[in-house]
Amino acid sequence: MYRFLSIVVMFSLIGCGVETATTAATGAAIKKQEIEDGKKTMDQVQQKVDVAAEQMKQRNENLEK
Repeated sequence: MYRFLSIVVMFSLIGCGVETATTAATGAAIKKQEIEDGKKTMDQVQQKVDVAAEQMKQRNENLEK
């Protein structure tokens, strides 16, 4: 009986560890996706800034003429 109870407790504790590891891995995957999305957004904003800067440069050149 003691051996059976020990095995049940052991598997219960192992199950908790697996759940914790799975939760941590899921959280890490979500953070990774957030970082990738942030990089894409930053690249898009940088492209828009570059376009706006080029337009301002062209306007200034046209005003100087």
